[in-house]
Amino acid sequence: MTTKKLTPKAEGAPKRKPVLVSGIQPTGKLHLGNYLGALKHFVELQNSGKYNCYFFIADLHSMTEAYNPDEKPSQILDLAADYLAAGIDSKQSILFVQSEVPAHAELAWILNTVTPIGELKRMTQFKEKGGTDGDATNAGLFDYPVLMAADILLYNAAVVPVGDDQDQHLELTRTLVRRFNKRYGDTFVEPQPLHTNVLRLMSLDDPRRKMSKSRSAGCLFLDDEPAVIRKKIMRAVTDSGNEVLAEVEGKPAMTNLLLIYSALSGIAVRDIEKKYAGKGYGEFKKGLAEVVVNSLTPFQAAKKKLKPAIVEKALDDGAKQARTVAIKKLREVYASVGLMR
Repeated sequence: MTTKKLTPKAEGAPKRKPVLVSGIQPTGKLHLGNYLGALKHFVELQNSGKYNCYFFIADLHSMTEAYNPDEKPSQILDLAADYLAAGIDSKQSILFVQSEVPAHAELAWILNTVTPIGELKRMTQFKEKGGTDGDATNAGLFDYPVLMAADILLYNAAVVPVGDDQDQHLELTRTLVRRFNKRYGDTFVEPQPLHTNVLRLMSLDDPRRKMSKSRSAGCLFLDDEPAVIRKKIMRAVTDSGNEVLAEVEGKPAMTNLLLIYSALSGIAVRDIEKKYAGKGYGEFKKGLAEVVVNSLTPFQAAKKKLKPAIVEKALDDGAKQARTVAIKKLREVYASVGLMR
């Protein structure tokens, strides 16, 4: 069985921008690591003018970990406000909530039928997030990469921004595309990875651990007040000695702080080291605190100005646009697999 091939563009027809898809889970307040690792890149990709961007709130994915249902609606709206305050423009990009486009879950089921269990068992993130718990592991965590594939394939995404930790999942998506197209005919576009320079920030109170909302004392949240930011940074652990130097092995704490300073200021780490040569940790921390405060002030001000109605409208409009595209694709898939009468 084959499906209708894409019709070649007429000579002189305007070239369509490649589709780009990515999302963030609504699991609580975003922190600086989330911003530098994802949100900041999303805004840059949108503003580059190179892509037709779909950014979503991955609420279905967030259900794979324990949560309070009463908190989820506010988490979704707060994340939407973060997207908008950071610079995502709902007139330039399509911003929506994953669960408000049922085609995501529908396509995931169909993709499950071409996904071997063995391939899912090899997923590194599944093992790291509890995949060794045997029968106690929820099936959603196991099946997470298939839903991720559906998120991407519904919109004919040509590129997906990924860090190293998502490479394996995207490669599975590419494998599923080849397997599905071979079995049912050309239906899906095979997405390509768009590698971003993801900055992995470590906790301020323990540079051996990744910055996480579960360790609030070592986490810089995007909504933290200036006084809180200064307090956290001044209390951040440091390494032995008093030289402001980045040495991954010998000075992991200072390396982390210098990376934050550099990422937000745009100043090279080596130049920051020169600036604070002979000045000690205390003065450096004061400087870093001001860099963080000044960098987050525009975001915080923009978020405070956002009225709930504006956020809701952006999500409603985005969901409507996303559903139109997703339903069309799902119908094509149903025809490919023989489910259309």
